[in-house]
Amino acid sequence: MGTEIKMPQLGETVVEGTITKWLKQEGDQIAEDDLLVEISTDKVDSEVPSSASGTLQKILVQEGETVKVGTPLAIIGEEGESSGDSGGGEEAAAESSEQPEAEEKQPQSEDEGAAPKEQPTEEQEEGQAAEKKEQPEQKQEAPKEDKQEGGQSAKQEPPGERGRPGDTSKRGIISPLVRRLADEHQVDLNEVEGTGTGGRIRKQDVLRFVEERKARPAARATGSAQPAPEREPERVPEEKPAPAAASTGAREELVPWSNIRRRTAEHMVASARETARAWNAVEADWTKIADLRAGVKDKFKQVEGFSLTYMPFLAKCICDTLLEMPEVNATYDEENQANLVKRYVNLGIAVALDGGGLIVPVIKGADEKNLVGLARAVNDLATRARSKKLSPDDLTQGTFTITNPGPFGSIISVPIIPRGQTAILGFEAITKRVVVTDDDAIAIRQMGFLSMSWDHRTIDGAEAAKYLARLRERIETTDFSSELAQYE
Repeated sequence: MGTEIKMPQLGETVVEGTITKWLKQEGDQIAEDDLLVEISTDKVDSEVPSSASGTLQKILVQEGETVKVGTPLAIIGEEGESSGDSGGGEEAAAESSEQPEAEEKQPQSEDEGAAPKEQPTEEQEEGQAAEKKEQPEQKQEAPKEDKQEGGQSAKQEPPGERGRPGDTSKRGIISPLVRRLADEHQVDLNEVEGTGTGGRIRKQDVLRFVEERKARPAARATGSAQPAPEREPERVPEEKPAPAAASTGAREELVPWSNIRRRTAEHMVASARETARAWNAVEADWTKIADLRAGVKDKFKQVEGFSLTYMPFLAKCICDTLLEMPEVNATYDEENQANLVKRYVNLGIAVALDGGGLIVPVIKGADEKNLVGLARAVNDLATRARSKKLSPDDLTQGTFTITNPGPFGSIISVPIIPRGQTAILGFEAITKRVVVTDDDAIAIRQMGFLSMSWDHRTIDGAEAAKYLARLRERIETTDFSSELAQYE
């Protein structure tokens, strides 16, 4: 009998996840711990390994669907076992179809993490509607058949969400996702050609219709405009590419948001709305650290297996300065009319992901680590973030954050403060510049700006300026040679 692979609990506060990509297909042979599926939660994207070995008999939840923790995702049978439909698989599929589709928006904070109100999935709606169409009309059951998807009565259903008069296909089965897309793009669903089972309108159909609609004005501009036909526009088969010169629409692409892109947008807008952001910057001389790093970086990489960057030096200086000035390491607590000051440091490190996106894993207890320990922690988080090995718990409980646009050439920036924190520091590019030293000499030094956005509700300009001045002093004067002596 096959083994059910279920939606795992990917973090303490995670209640559901979205299947973004199946890494194996039905019929594939799978060993235990082989990467099976990519799952996106409201915090992180993760590649999840298989908990069983054998043949992938059936995929129960398709890409793009959102289901609760514990929902069966797939059936894996014993080696060589047939992948044909079985009773157990059908039961699991039925159970999966009863899981609610994700709400239009996830909760923006852990406090709002209650499970969303359940709604039928697209497949469940299709099955319900199809069953109703197959049953003969009975006068005494008319009130029940008045109900449509989501409990909405037929009289209240908006125009464009039902099939055409006399239509007995599945065209009238419209999922919440399709409705939302139609509302966002102001699409009349009566004009959309459905390519799903029985003519059902899918997400791809709505997006394709939006693209075709964009191209129509350009086509009319070429002089080929004709009166609009009374019937639906004929759909171009997907396998035939559109002519390159047919319209300017070929130069535009509608790229769906990834879960990380959507979450980043939500949290950044919320932070900008909630905080009273102000900003300061100082310029620090990194020459002493740069010279030390140059002398040990080759041996360090040979021993540790990764490069020694400037980040752990900055992280160490930040932690020491936050312990000295904990008011910058606080949370604005409106409910208690107080600042929650933290005398420990959980340091967030913003990581740019390959292919786009940004994620901020957290080094827990960063203030307890020495320079080498911080270097290992930074490398570990960055590596796991880019290989989708982070857990949602790796992204929580941060008290202060570093964002590092310097490697991309940025010399000054004004970052947005993460929610629940007082400040974020921008680590800008370190470059050689001609400067006047304290003894009035002209010298070439390794210089770089440190820019800090901070919440004026929690601290004032004096505290922010003092913190940056003390941080710069630590960078310019701290002797890290003893911590790196083993790599000389």
